[in-house]
Amino acid sequence: MRKGRIHSVETCGTLDGPGIRYVLFMQGCLLRCQFCHNPDTWKMGDGKEVTVEEVMTDIKAYLPFFKATGGGVTISGGEPLLHTKFLVELFKELKKHGIHTTIDTSGGCFSRSPSFIRLLDELLLLTDLVLLDLKQIDPSKHKALTGMSNEHILDFASYLAEKQIPVWVRHVLVPGKSDFDEDLINLSDFIQTLPNIERVEVLPYHKLGVYKWEALGYDYPLKDTEPPTTERITNAEAILANN
Repeated sequence: MRKGRIHSVETCGTLDGPGIRYVLFMQGCLLRCQFCHNPDTWKMGDGKEVTVEEVMTDIKAYLPFFKATGGGVTISGGEPLLHTKFLVELFKELKKHGIHTTIDTSGGCFSRSPSFIRLLDELLLLTDLVLLDLKQIDPSKHKALTGMSNEHILDFASYLAEKQIPVWVRHVLVPGKSDFDEDLINLSDFIQTLPNIERVEVLPYHKLGVYKWEALGYDYPLKDTEPPTTERITNAEAILANN
């Protein structure tokens, strides 16, 4: 069976989709988000190589929890869509057992090239939900925050709407980076153009991943940035709730 490279597994997740989730974190990411709490997922060659069969053997132990809570399997990262061939095979096996499938993605590797779209379309047919991270609506600010502009990411959001894939939008609220009323309003306006959005979540920035940066010898760029206040979180939720 096809092999994929994973970073880690969370067996009873409750934050990455409905119900109790088996969360598989894939290895490798094209973005370099300044607030990333898993910088050890960045390098493609790191992590552990596993087969679809090995992953399924582990997942099957949690079937009772999925059925009791409406849960399932969420593929996160890193960036899951760098492993599309592996995910297609995995999701085919998951669907044989009636397991709900979710992809948590930034869309950073999206392309409308025929080869990518062919694989993506096959994967989306097996996908029940996408958790889409929209980190900044402004292209230049997005590039400063993540190392990459966002035009193709917004195009990915539109593509998911074309395919009528249910989406939960997630926005990490970072003071001085993604917490500006003008940008939040523009993000809300963009979300309103997408008829497939089921939920919008504001995720407050935190510093829980700083120790990983230090352990890897990286200079953490937001060391002077504090988490957003309750007022700013409520403000962002109110603006984005307009959709």
